[in-house]
Amino acid sequence: MTQKNQDTLVLDLQYFPCIAYFVQWLKYPKVCIDIHENYEKQSYRNRCYIMLANKVACLSVPVVKGNRKQLYKDLQIDYDQKWLVQHWRSISSAYGKAPFYEYFADDFHNILHKKPCYLVDLNLELLTKCLKLLKMPESFDLSNNYINLNHTEGFREGRSAIHPKKGFQPDGQYGTFNYAQVFGKQFVPNLSVLDLLFCEGPNAGFILQKTLEMQPDTAPE
Repeated sequence: MTQKNQDTLVLDLQYFPCIAYFVQWLKYPKVCIDIHENYEKQSYRNRCYIMLANKVACLSVPVVKGNRKQLYKDLQIDYDQKWLVQHWRSISSAYGKAPFYEYFADDFHNILHKKPCYLVDLNLELLTKCLKLLKMPESFDLSNNYINLNHTEGFREGRSAIHPKKGFQPDGQYGTFNYAQVFGKQFVPNLSVLDLLFCEGPNAGFILQKTLEMQPDTAPE
């Protein structure tokens, strides 16, 4: 079984985080989320992937002035674009018939429709809800400033260790434990945790633990 590293894992803050994000989290006794890092475009920070009837779909939250260099904590969500309606329609289409959709859908719908100004506030509330549903420890730290690991001991880098550009297939650090998905004959790994929660419900935490047991003993560098 994979042993927990004693360092504190430094993570980015994702939108409806992918499954590998939580598996990585389980390897460490403590997690610190860096909200003072520079925002990185085309990462999981503002997007997630779900399984529709005929394809894997990307849901991306538009941000104000996303092309400019700015701190993640200062990033505002662009509600002038009608992304919220589209996201919820896609989530409902993907998982409306999933076994546990009716148990969790209202919670996520309510969080999204609070329409917080900042991406960090939206993602923090979604993360907290996901941790609770997964029965994982809900405590974590938020950075007070940018964590420079070249000058900080006792921390392990996890920011952008999991990235959409690496694709959906495990890359050697992250295995997969298959579960029954709503669509498709071939299992698609590392989708948003929404896929796992809606399909497996209270069994989702067990799936994460089984996935963790399939990981290499070495922690990600």
